[in-house]
Amino acid sequence: MAYLNLDKSKLVNLEYSLDREVIRTNRAGSYSSTTIIGCNTRKYHGMLVCPIANFNYERFVLLSALDISLVQHEQVFNLGIHKYQGNHYDPKGHKYLTDFELDLTPKRTYRVGGMLLSTEIILSDNEEQLLLKVTLLEAHSPTLIRFKPFLAFRNVHELTHQNMEANTRYETCDKGIKIKMYEGFPYLHMQFNKSNEFIAAPDWFRGIEYIKEQQRGYEFKEDLFVPGYFEMDISKGESIVFSASTSEIKTGGLKTRFTKELKKRTPRDTLLNNLLNSAQQFILKKENSAHLISGYHWYKERLRDTLIALPGLMAYQEEKEIYLEILNQAIKDIRTTHLKLEGQISAEINKSADIPLWLFFTIQEMEKMFPESDICGIYGEIMTEIIKHYTQLKEGSIQIHENGLLFAQQENRPLTWMDATTNGEPVTWRPGYTVEVNALWYNALCYYAANCKKRNKGKNSRDAEKLAETVKRSFIDTFWNNNEQYLYDYVHGEYNDNAIRPNQIIAAALDFSPLTIEQQKLVVDIAKKELLTPKGLRTLSPSSPYYKGVIEGTTEQRNLAIHQGAVYPWLAAFFAEAYIKVHKKGGISFIKNMVENFEEEMTAHCISTISEYFNGNPPHHGRGAISMAWNVAAVIRIIKLIEKNS
Repeated sequence: MAYLNLDKSKLVNLEYSLDREVIRTNRAGSYSSTTIIGCNTRKYHGMLVCPIANFNYERFVLLSALDISLVQHEQVFNLGIHKYQGNHYDPKGHKYLTDFELDLTPKRTYRVGGMLLSTEIILSDNEEQLLLKVTLLEAHSPTLIRFKPFLAFRNVHELTHQNMEANTRYETCDKGIKIKMYEGFPYLHMQFNKSNEFIAAPDWFRGIEYIKEQQRGYEFKEDLFVPGYFEMDISKGESIVFSASTSEIKTGGLKTRFTKELKKRTPRDTLLNNLLNSAQQFILKKENSAHLISGYHWYKERLRDTLIALPGLMAYQEEKEIYLEILNQAIKDIRTTHLKLEGQISAEINKSADIPLWLFFTIQEMEKMFPESDICGIYGEIMTEIIKHYTQLKEGSIQIHENGLLFAQQENRPLTWMDATTNGEPVTWRPGYTVEVNALWYNALCYYAANCKKRNKGKNSRDAEKLAETVKRSFIDTFWNNNEQYLYDYVHGEYNDNAIRPNQIIAAALDFSPLTIEQQKLVVDIAKKELLTPKGLRTLSPSSPYYKGVIEGTTEQRNLAIHQGAVYPWLAAFFAEAYIKVHKKGGISFIKNMVENFEEEMTAHCISTISEYFNGNPPHHGRGAISMAWNVAAVIRIIKLIEKNS
């Protein structure tokens, strides 16, 4: 049995199966995503979702779904499933499902009387193309198979409805048809490796509902266009391959192409292999550059996420070059959006206080991974630029003060990773000196000084060392809470915020920590006691009157909770590193248990990956985006940390 396998008892239980999703992506920026039973529950779900050049490479759902029907003795058995008003599902193809497994690729098996059919889905690596392979494993009578496409041709953030502007005419192409519903879109080519008959039966299927959107407080009803259906015979043991693509393809090679794509996949037979597969799904090749998607379905690239995630995502990967491309692109973005240019501060700089400082963490981790490469030599120039940038910030929303610390404040705008807002105001406003920003600043100065010394840049090294000493003294004087024996989260004037938050664990975990080993242990202890859960660290202790342990409701209600108690797995990697620093090899067994807690997550929320965040209250259900890069990276980093210290 496959590592990821769900049987009929779970699949026919809609409460269970509709809450579990699956996503496959490729480096062209396309994805295919739905629930484990093939019933779309989000507007972001679709069989082929891809970026469109004419619309600034925004993602669009072209093919929403493809219903398969088997026909024997003039009886039609539809394997599809859609939700309509009043908790009505039609058809109810999930009742025929006997098995779902995700080893190399999502595979569903259906039993209809004497017929047994399997379906497998895969995306071509670098093209906007989905391949579906159906195999009739058993049949005792002549069998027909039908494929009915449901078309959307709309942005992933929107919904479509029956309209007069839609071009519902189709054209024929090799063993299939092509259709372009609106101007500016490419044609969607739907082709098979086998001759077939297309029966035109154009119609709008109205009132399809997406329950996840309803739960999130968004519009949730949609009309989808069906141009007709494809029909052909299928024999026992025969496989048919369907292609949905923005380009017409040669159908004779479809089976070979499917097999070649399948061979590129790594079996998901362990937790680590699941995560390594997921890690690959965040990589995006765009023209001559490489990027990292922060998460699915609605995130694009985010600099902070990229810098935090990169070390984990590349920890076990052989293709170093693609990750260096991603890092080089991130550096370009830092230069253009976060550093002073010709004495001017761009408006973009005010969006965050910490992003350039995370680059030092990324480079540090890469240097450990690639000791044979001159990482510091390659990235020495950008490190110098960043240090110079911060030391020159004398005015504006981010400043360096006489005590060496970084002070960040802008009215009604969060400047740290806790950036949720409602009605234009920050939910977790942390003005002034923030603990992780200044810990990152200290780490950057120390790392920079050490590398300048290696490269015989004495003055730069001495200047950075001197400033680092000042920062270290000021950090302890400013942030250490002598009464409670942990770090304040932020300090603003006379106000010291003593909320127990996870940001202090970063100060304990970094290679260059401003804390003594005794203080590091105290920070680890408070985080373990108040914040640690099986899925990561809470953003706020349950002892706080502002704690919110469940993320649900409208966008505003969710935003009020995501940094007031929600659990973030990416923080677990920093906890693990700090824990090992304090407890050495004696802490390994505890960290191993932390990793094992993520095993069950491989069959929850989104199969084979890790959600954006989790409820702070047990049982810590996954919430938010179904797959998040820095969370996947964090667990990989912890596994690598265990290997290194065992």
